[in-house]
Amino acid sequence: MQTQSAKEVKYNFRGLIDLAQAEPMMVETHGRPVIVVLAIERYQRSIAIATAPASAGAAAANVSGESHD
Repeated sequence: MQTQSAKEVKYNFRGLIDLAQAEPMMVETHGRPVIVVLAIERYQRSIAIATAPASAGAAAANVSGESHD
């Protein structure tokens, strides 16, 4: 993941958009990471994965009652 300062983003927002299409971009303020910018397609995939019901295979694996912590 590449990193840019908030100052760089301020002066070259279009560049941030272009870079974020290829990979998530971290934005820092005073050397501290504050946000991550990512392409909408990657965000939508992340949300779909996070909200998808457990697959039948994963559910079947837990039927044995064994804990996998």
